[in-house]
Amino acid sequence: MRYVRDRELTLKDLPDEAVGPLDRAAIASMTGLEIMQGWLAGRLPVPPMNRTLDFTLVEASEGVAVFDGEPSADLLNPLGTVHGGWALTLIDSACGCAAFTILPAGVGYTSVETKVNFTRAILPDSGVVRCAGRVLSPGRQIITTDAMLTDREGRLLAHGTSTIMVLPQR
Repeated sequence: MRYVRDRELTLKDLPDEAVGPLDRAAIASMTGLEIMQGWLAGRLPVPPMNRTLDFTLVEASEGVAVFDGEPSADLLNPLGTVHGGWALTLIDSACGCAAFTILPAGVGYTSVETKVNFTRAILPDSGVVRCAGRVLSPGRQIITTDAMLTDREGRLLAHGTSTIMVLPQR
């Protein structure tokens, strides 16, 4: 089955078998970049949180991960703007996945810290936003990354940095 997000479908329309965590064999046998490219090519299932929060990977290369997301009224805080946690999650995902692209097969990662600055309110009718993450320092145990979240006109909505811990093979 092909899992890639078709532009005529939304993530919420994907069948349940197209969504789920990776199996341990895939994680052990593929580099981070191969996994990311597998998501892009539709060979691997979409992570469940991507469907829940409506954002998807659109680009991955060594040291870079880019996501597109579409805010909706389901993400509003009490003041009527998109909750900052959604933007923070996009930034954390772009940073973590950028780090993942440089890791060998079987090696994982986790965020130690993610710091975000919000520069502009995100509204439910903002349309598709883009979050581009990149590796700043590719350490053996700690990787530092940053990401920028922009609207369709290229205006900065939020930016952040993340410290990523490399998790050795188990």
